[in-house]
Amino acid sequence: MCDPDKMKPEPIPGLPDDLPEGERVLWQGAPDWKSLAVHVFHIRFVALYFAVLMTWEASATLSGGGGAGLAASTASLQALTGAAAIALLCLFAWLIARSTVYTITSGRVVIRAGVALPKAVNIPFAIIGSAALNVRASGHGDIPLQLSGPDRAAYLSLWPHVRPWRLNNAQPMLRGVPDAAKAAEVLGAALAEKAGQSPVRVARTASARPAARPRRQPMPDRAAAANS
Repeated sequence: MCDPDKMKPEPIPGLPDDLPEGERVLWQGAPDWKSLAVHVFHIRFVALYFAVLMTWEASATLSGGGGAGLAASTASLQALTGAAAIALLCLFAWLIARSTVYTITSGRVVIRAGVALPKAVNIPFAIIGSAALNVRASGHGDIPLQLSGPDRAAYLSLWPHVRPWRLNNAQPMLRGVPDAAKAAEVLGAALAEKAGQSPVRVARTASARPAARPRRQPMPDRAAAANS
């Protein structure tokens, strides 16, 4: 089902086993590490936090009678600490992106991930109750999958390839995918074909401004996932 499988040597990159007869790979991709750094590890907020902390400590030093040199030294120490924290988060995002492969076949979605302990999560189309497309202005985006029936995914075992804050009903998610609209179009057509329906093209949705909140586009031929 969707339980992680221990990885064996991959017969096809990103897949734990050879494909069954009649099944074919339709699309493969990986998350962009910069998107993970910004939207998973929130490095912008980390940078803002250290900037505020640096300013506060420098102001406190000056108001306490310390000289400009001491204030500058204190601020520099906080800046270095913040830079180190952001660098570590970016490194972790890069490692996650480098070790992840998303695969859409004619019958399932496979998430192969794991920096230290690689695992593969097979998600058959039969248990995908709905899907959604969340595209940002850059074209990168997320494709969360809501599971139906008794099958449930474990949030922690899937993180960060899971929709945020859906702890009790975890939704596996293709995260930070470049050209997410193309991947969603392939998935939508495959789901439609599996269900015996006519494929519907998924229109790309992007915010008009980079700072605008991304819009969520329901995937065709399946019920739309709940709003964030």
